[in-house]
Amino acid sequence: MRIALAQINVHIGNFDANFQKMAAHIEEAKKLHADIILFPELSVCGYPPRDFLDFSDFIDKCYEVIEKIKPLTNDIAVVVGSPSRNPRIEGKDLHNSAFFIFEGEIKHIVNKALLPTYDIFDEYRYFEPATEFANFNFKGRRLALTVCEDLWNVGNDNPMYKGCPMDILALDPEKPEVMLNISASPFDYNHAAERIETLKANTRKYGIPVFYVNHCGAQTDLIFDGGSLVINANAVVYDEMPYFTECIKVYDLDDVLASSKTLNTDIVQEKDTTALIYQALVTGIRNYFEKLGFKKAILGLSGGIDSALTAVLAVHALGKENVWGLLMPSQYSTDHSIKDAEDLAKNLGMRYDIVPIGNMFNAVESQLQPLFNNKPEDVTEENLQARLRGLTLMAMCNKHGNILLNTTNKSEAAVGYGTLYGDLCGGLAVLADVYKTQVYTLSNYINRNEEIIPLHSITKAPSAELKPGQKDQDTLPPYDILDAILYQYIELHQSPQDIIEKGFNPAIVNRTLKMVNSNEWKRWQFPPILRVSPKAFGTGRRMPIEGKYLS
Repeated sequence: MRIALAQINVHIGNFDANFQKMAAHIEEAKKLHADIILFPELSVCGYPPRDFLDFSDFIDKCYEVIEKIKPLTNDIAVVVGSPSRNPRIEGKDLHNSAFFIFEGEIKHIVNKALLPTYDIFDEYRYFEPATEFANFNFKGRRLALTVCEDLWNVGNDNPMYKGCPMDILALDPEKPEVMLNISASPFDYNHAAERIETLKANTRKYGIPVFYVNHCGAQTDLIFDGGSLVINANAVVYDEMPYFTECIKVYDLDDVLASSKTLNTDIVQEKDTTALIYQALVTGIRNYFEKLGFKKAILGLSGGIDSALTAVLAVHALGKENVWGLLMPSQYSTDHSIKDAEDLAKNLGMRYDIVPIGNMFNAVESQLQPLFNNKPEDVTEENLQARLRGLTLMAMCNKHGNILLNTTNKSEAAVGYGTLYGDLCGGLAVLADVYKTQVYTLSNYINRNEEIIPLHSITKAPSAELKPGQKDQDTLPPYDILDAILYQYIELHQSPQDIIEKGFNPAIVNRTLKMVNSNEWKRWQFPPILRVSPKAFGTGRRMPIEGKYLS
């Protein structure tokens, strides 16, 4: 038996395009003499469809795609992910299902049992979990088909895993020869390695190989890296498919079974964290524009490292002809910052224009001065400059049909170091899940072969340049300390006392966490954030705005 894995980049709700893509892969699999082709979880409609699932017409269109796939299955079985209607009166209206289609008929529908409700997942909101499980035969082989659950089934005695399909399917007197798993597993910079270890745990437990297919491409904030896997019965990786790339590969089941006696070393790709984050961010930008139907991006270039990194990622994602930078110096901008921004734009070959905001600032300030009641200058004047830059950028978006890229990093987003309707505005937040220390690492990675980001942008002290001699570290702890505290709190869910016990200064810890919690209201007004970490701001981190904890 020959099994094809098709990791594809589908578009949520774009049923015609998704079908055409699957049809092309089915034809390719036939040419490669595959007996079965696997597509990812909910590939008919795209993942995650969220509240589109509440529309009966949306589900009708999913079934229409299934009907269009049927005539393509005379010579090959197709496994495709789609919502299916729950035929029972009780429970939710839908299942998250895998359709096994062959010879023009739906031979089997396998429903997902373990519906995740953590982090970005909320599947139990929509789907009824499966309660019945069975293996089936195809072309003389005994198959176990599951929807994503192999990534859960490492808990063994944990009550959370009670009723896991493979625990039941493996008890079948006619033990399955292979596990087939269709999945939607979003990227984070740890997940590629974790995914392998989790699937290996399954093969060790059940003693049978697994064929696992995953989505690739981005859906707004979520990025899928592909990395589909074949792991033999001895828990050795037989093959790992490319990251962030649509791909189809065909494997001979007999070869995979035989490899248990001959293959002792995993055949896997390098998992350099920085390179993976870079690829993920480029994919996220590119797909966001493609799927929204936009081509051109605009961003503010300050001469700093955050805007420089964002510009590089945008040019690599969209092409230099589709990225436009505005330099908007004020009376506090330094000559070297302007030069750094110009040098970056020239290195990238992208368009840039200089739009000074000094006259705008003076005009607005003079209009507001009578209402300021002679109060001394404070953060108001700093925010006014940021908002005038945001106004300028948004005006260019309106006039020319661009999408504004937000350049705020995760450290700044965490502590509220930014101005709403100013530097926090935009259509997509590219770096808001990337800590400042990671920004430096990514920038050095980009410069590994040649200087693209000006060295001075990397080495100079970070500054918003909103008042004379301003430096970020005037109001924030050093970024290496700040980021370490933020990581403990945000990603690892450590309490203030837990963090202090790790050796951090108590005053800095308490001040930092107070800033994080008191600025939740700002993050609720953020653009969509490209998720590259295990815990990003947005749908995966749901905190109350007015909570008193650590305030």
